[in-house]
Amino acid sequence: AATAPGKKITARLKRTLPVRGPQAPTLSELMRWYCLNTNTHGCRRIVVSRGRLRRLLWIVLTLSAVGLILWQCAELLMNYYSASVSVTVQFQKLPFPAVTICNINPYKYSAMKEYLSELDKETKKALETFYGFSEGKSKVRRSVDDWNSTGSDFFEQIPLLKVEDFSRTATELHSGQKRKIEGSVFHKDSSIVNSGDSNDIIGFQLCDANNSSECALYTFSSGVNAIQEWYKLHYMNIMAQIPLETKEKLSYSAEDLLLTCFFDGLSCDKRHFTRFHHPLHGNCYTFNSGESGTILSTSTGGSEYGLQVVLYIDEADYNPFLVTSTGAKIMVHDQNEYPFIEDIGTEIETAAATSIGMHFTQSRKLSKPYSDCTETGADIPVENLYNKSYSLQICLHSCFQKAMVDSCGCAQYAQPLPAGAEYCNYKKNPNWMYCYYRLHEKFVKEQLGCQQICKDACSFKEWALTTSIAQWPSVVSEDWMLRVLSWDKGQKLNKKLNKTDLANLMVFYKDLNERFISENPANTLVILLSNFGGQLGLWMSCSVVCVIEIVEVFFIDSLSIVLRRQWQRAKKWWSGRQRGAGSAGDPEGQGQGRGHDNPACMDEDLPTFTTALRLPLPQDSPLPRTPPPNYSTLRLESAFTEQLPDTLELG
Repeated sequence: AATAPGKKITARLKRTLPVRGPQAPTLSELMRWYCLNTNTHGCRRIVVSRGRLRRLLWIVLTLSAVGLILWQCAELLMNYYSASVSVTVQFQKLPFPAVTICNINPYKYSAMKEYLSELDKETKKALETFYGFSEGKSKVRRSVDDWNSTGSDFFEQIPLLKVEDFSRTATELHSGQKRKIEGSVFHKDSSIVNSGDSNDIIGFQLCDANNSSECALYTFSSGVNAIQEWYKLHYMNIMAQIPLETKEKLSYSAEDLLLTCFFDGLSCDKRHFTRFHHPLHGNCYTFNSGESGTILSTSTGGSEYGLQVVLYIDEADYNPFLVTSTGAKIMVHDQNEYPFIEDIGTEIETAAATSIGMHFTQSRKLSKPYSDCTETGADIPVENLYNKSYSLQICLHSCFQKAMVDSCGCAQYAQPLPAGAEYCNYKKNPNWMYCYYRLHEKFVKEQLGCQQICKDACSFKEWALTTSIAQWPSVVSEDWMLRVLSWDKGQKLNKKLNKTDLANLMVFYKDLNERFISENPANTLVILLSNFGGQLGLWMSCSVVCVIEIVEVFFIDSLSIVLRRQWQRAKKWWSGRQRGAGSAGDPEGQGQGRGHDNPACMDEDLPTFTTALRLPLPQDSPLPRTPPPNYSTLRLESAFTEQLPDTLELG
């Protein structure tokens, strides 16, 4: 009972004095308290300034400063994720790269005639039908293998067509009859302007084996391109059915391709070359492949200290329909890199000396969040089919091959086989050609998703090549040089080699300057925080403590006030609901003796006698009456049985 007046006075003070800071009852009072106590001068001037114009001016200035801070901080964040490029040049002994050499003609035509007899016959017939070209009635060897037994039937299903005009009619190769072109028309040489007559347009039609109405006509402005594309289509179909061991025997051996070899001034031979079979280029040979565990290096630049080889091309044994140029293809690459000869190989001429000077450059980019590159390719959801280090080309080719297997049920011949798949051929997969062309069309238009999935490698090595060509051998040295090379080749002297069968190749470092290009973060975390502090101090005279204060007031305290008010509303609603439920549950006449809340009493203190007299009576309640006194309590009862003598009245 003694502490009750103290609690009452404390409660009275809380109601009388304004509450500031985090315990403020409303957000407006919290903001006013913050502006009066914060270290940022602009917010304080908004509250203490007199006059609406001056207060409005400070509001505009403060909001402008906040906007400038946000803009500058955003610029700092964007600059933080940028990188600067640094170039370092070192002069040192350099490892020599791997050099892969392939004959442009993948297989000896004399050995392949047995397998290509039907295809060659159909091609010659097309040349005779469309262009009047004919050879003598040569005897064509027919194949005894089973894949050629049904070749003619398939050539009849996909013949070469000559488009008569733009009325969508074409002439068949075999029957000479005209057919109506159904489906879409794809012009493969759209970048070439056809200056001739429309009758010169040659192409072929592919149809879906499951739906004959789904067809596509592929046309070409040049008859050479049309015949070559049609020939390669059937050529890959035939080669997919020949075992790998047989194809390696049909291609060129190291003794066939290499005549002489020198490296760093010393003689080398076929033991320094590693063979691998390329689907489109046959047997290729890689110098300094590193498979033996040793990588050659050079300590001197110049043509005399690089790789020098003389190649035997054997032009007379070229396939006349498959390739139209003579020479070899080479590629300079890292030992862990797959040589994509068909994509980025460099062609060298016959009867010429080709000198290739190199500059070595290593590049390294920063990964996320600075760039969208990958370190090892492990984060790319595409299986690496090439068993070499990751590159963008490996990812794209592997992605297309996987899509080919999923969509067409077989693998494309020019790329490695996925596990459990087999190469397409029209015996087992009669629909693969139409499926392949449709899929390749989506791939070129970036509709297959491979370009979106595959990323650049963060680190890679590059050899910048400078090529120069000179006539070789010279006129004065041609006779004796060809005779010596013929002797080295093991032929008789009276049958010397032709210079168009030879190619001289030199690959060397122009200098031993190793260029290392790397990306470094333009800003570190310390610099970023320092820049943030400079911007806050410049525009708002604010420090880290001020930032913590802003976070506390605008996020923590404001949220607590909002939650507190919501809780009070919910509590009040629940109390009202409980009172309503209690009133409804009382029987009639039972609630008259209970206490009630008087709406006129707005103070939480207990009413005094004076204020109690002013309280209105509750509605529908009888007037309170003062209870009658209990008269028995007024009676005096003696505690003594006998009256004392001194209290007796004197008589």
